[in-house]
Amino acid sequence: MLAKSRQTRPRTTPVETLREPDDLTGWLLEALLLAPGTIEPSTAAALMSARRLRESVDRAVLAVADGRLPTSGDVTLLNRSAVAAPRPALQLVITGDRLEPAEPTPLAADPALALALIAQDAVDLLLSAEIRRVRVCGADPCALRFLDRSPARNRRWCSMARCGNRTKVRLHQARARQNGPMAEN
Repeated sequence: MLAKSRQTRPRTTPVETLREPDDLTGWLLEALLLAPGTIEPSTAAALMSARRLRESVDRAVLAVADGRLPTSGDVTLLNRSAVAAPRPALQLVITGDRLEPAEPTPLAADPALALALIAQDAVDLLLSAEIRRVRVCGADPCALRFLDRSPARNRRWCSMARCGNRTKVRLHQARARQNGPMAEN
């Protein structure tokens, strides 16, 4: 008998959120991957590259998180995407009386370079021990992927505010309907 994967695809039909090149530009800006005021907008080609990269990252992350190897096609696409931009240089900061690495500011000058930064982050995740902490949101309409950094490693939702509270309210309402109105005293 085949072991059931703990990672599943969305329970509802996915809705494409990157419909137009401007959607990609907006998302990259919001994700702080694209420098504000970038002159070069996303193109239809960049949009298609982003969609392909997103799907490859998703398949590869879910495979490795489940103890399987990603496909060679996904590895090739990730590697080709990752080399498109140099990594931000490691920098130092003095905190109190010690040296620490500064948080890099990986703002890309154009959408293609921003996609390279995403691919680099995906490669880092795939090679890290944290890959085993990738989860799929347990809320029925969501299924976003997230990295569970909770101490108990048992987080069920991508966000408590987004999906956790909604799920809890929905379950509470279902129990209330099942039990009927409470008797008045």
